[in-house]
Amino acid sequence: MSEPSRASSPLPAALLGALGGTLLTLLILALGAQSGWLDRYVRQSLTRDPEMLIAAADSLKQRQFAPALAANRAALETPFGSSWQGSAKPEVTLVEFYDYACGYCRASLPVLARLLKEDPGLRIVYRDFPILGEGSVAAARMALGASKAGKFTAFHDALYAAGRPDEQTLTEAAKAAGIPAGIPQSADYDAELKKNYGLASQLGATGTPLFVVGDQVLNGAVGYDALKKAIADARARKG
Repeated sequence: MSEPSRASSPLPAALLGALGGTLLTLLILALGAQSGWLDRYVRQSLTRDPEMLIAAADSLKQRQFAPALAANRAALETPFGSSWQGSAKPEVTLVEFYDYACGYCRASLPVLARLLKEDPGLRIVYRDFPILGEGSVAAARMALGASKAGKFTAFHDALYAAGRPDEQTLTEAAKAAGIPAGIPQSADYDAELKKNYGLASQLGATGTPLFVVGDQVLNGAVGYDALKKAIADARARKG
């Protein structure tokens, strides 16, 4: 009986070639790691294009939050009372976790106003996330009271116009919005704040503001361009 021919070998030539290529790649990587060549190559690549590292980190972060976003989408995008602005039938919903004592939240006001003006299909849902002291908590409770009365925007705008939350500015904002000046106590408000703390924690909040748009979580006052792009990405995914 003759020896089997190459054509009848149980490993096709293509598979042998693939295995050879894989082994060669592994050998190159091993030698590169031992000589430091691979480390230098990676460093040089990142030096030439540092945004590659930033993009990779951002992608990893967004994947990390994907389960929390999927599980809590309705809780995030369903407003408490009248704590929202923009479209009644939104194409895209932007969620802001905010604190009335936060300067970065204040700095984001014109950005949000511009986005609403430019995009009739956008809704912004405001979630009270008071983390900067007693004044913040008092302001959040009054905002929730105004929201329940259908007067959230009136109070929201009046308090930001009056200044950092304290007894005087809260009284002024309440008067302007037509709500009682006292700090309201309610199990509903307790539950809402507890929910917001829990949601923000799951989304890796490092402070305020915290924005959620579609599948993206953005920490800090990221500015117009970043929010505009996130809204466009969310709209494109909905198709």
